[in-house]
Amino acid sequence: MKTLKSSIPRALPLQAEVGTCDNSGAKVVKLIAVIGHKTVRGRLPAAGIGDLVMVAVKKGKLEMRKTVVPAIIVRQKKEFRRPDGTRVKFEDNACVILKDEKGNPKGTIYKGPIAKEVAERWPMVAKVASIIV
Repeated sequence: MKTLKSSIPRALPLQAEVGTCDNSGAKVVKLIAVIGHKTVRGRLPAAGIGDLVMVAVKKGKLEMRKTVVPAIIVRQKKEFRRPDGTRVKFEDNACVILKDEKGNPKGTIYKGPIAKEVAERWPMVAKVASIIV
């Protein structure tokens, strides 16, 4: 896992419900933990693009529901700035479900674009992506 060149605003706090953009069987997930995020006492941890999070599956196939799985945030509505000055924002918040915490995706098809920052940081996720913005 590489570091990001641009500073991503953390726009998705804990308990946020996010849609998935892959064919893993989960449709809507709830963020329950952000891996590797430190914060001050009393503040909820939040996630941004490229962050590894633990999610609870709320809607989807029966075998996926009520399970806790790792995921990566691939899109967020809140705009972020790249080092060349361009600002990027997406229509929705979305994540990709993983098999393990090493970055191997569970799904084989992604719907919609994926941020370039995610592709740089997680190469296994980038292999499956069809559109990288």
